Amino acid sequence: MTDAVTTSLFDELRKDSVRDVAGLRSLYELPGTAAVRKETGHLTDKARELVGLSSLVFVATADADGRCDSTPRGGPAGFVTVLDERTLVIPDATGNKRLDSMLNVLENGQVGLLFVIPGRTSTLRVNGRACVSARPGLLDRLTAVGKRPVSALVVEVDEVYPHCPKALLRGSAWKPDEWLAPDAQPTSAEVTLAQLRMPGITIEDVRRAEEETLKYRYE
Repeated sequence: MTDAVTTSLFDELRKDSVRDVAGLRSLYELPGTAAVRKETGHLTDKARELVGLSSLVFVATADADGRCDSTPRGGPAGFVTVLDERTLVIPDATGNKRLDSMLNVLENGQVGLLFVIPGRTSTLRVNGRACVSARPGLLDRLTAVGKRPVSALVVEVDEVYPHCPKALLRGSAWKPDEWLAPDAQPTSAEVTLAQLRMPGITIEDVRRAEEETLKYRYE
């Protein structure tokens, strides 16, 4: 007797999914002129200003097989250094040491960035080539997070696109009166404990580890 083949929910929904550009385009109107023209291949003065004001950037990468990853990077406003109109550098601050983004860059060499300014609805999308640098002279310039990083992501800009504020407005990102109550969601420690699946580890162990990590976040 052969085992029955189990079909995932994704596979079921994929059966009648959109499969080509023509099918996708048939669902939407064409983009407006401004939406097309405002993409540039370099950082304008205003785009550089936005990068300099941003204290949070989301970094999207993919490995050689196309498996994707997205991770936030934060620091004081201006922690990402713009070297010229087509080159910027993101210092690597202390993290979990998985190195997912950098390993992907080594394999794939491409990166997508989304710069966010807390409290403001302006965001900036930057796509381009990337490499991991440990050049001493470069790293010496990247001390905005409190210390010299071990390495940094260097990005050569291919596409720069300022997003309209619709997503942040729809999500009420900066409206405290519409935020969830603190007890309305699982805590970081609760989520981590569920992911760990390690007998003997308690919620207090996880909380203590998180507190230590935050305490020494720049070391």
